[in-house]
Amino acid sequence: MVIELLLIIAAIVLAALSVELKNLLQAAVCLCGMCIAVGLIFGLLNATYVMVFQLLIYAGATMVLFISVVMLTRRE
Repeated sequence: MVIELLLIIAAIVLAALSVELKNLLQAAVCLCGMCIAVGLIFGLLNATYVMVFQLLIYAGATMVLFISVVMLTRRE
């Protein structure tokens, strides 16, 4: 019960940080952390297919794409 509550709070805080942060790289890392927290919540609910999909597709592939785009753009 405590682990689920901590993961829910972490997912909410990381989602809010990913919206509010000005630095795009930090926002992308927070979004990746939020995807990992949601994947772990699915794992605790014994939804293994959804957990693997969440971790591989969202936390893996999409975050690699976001971080590479952020790193390739020019900053002033």
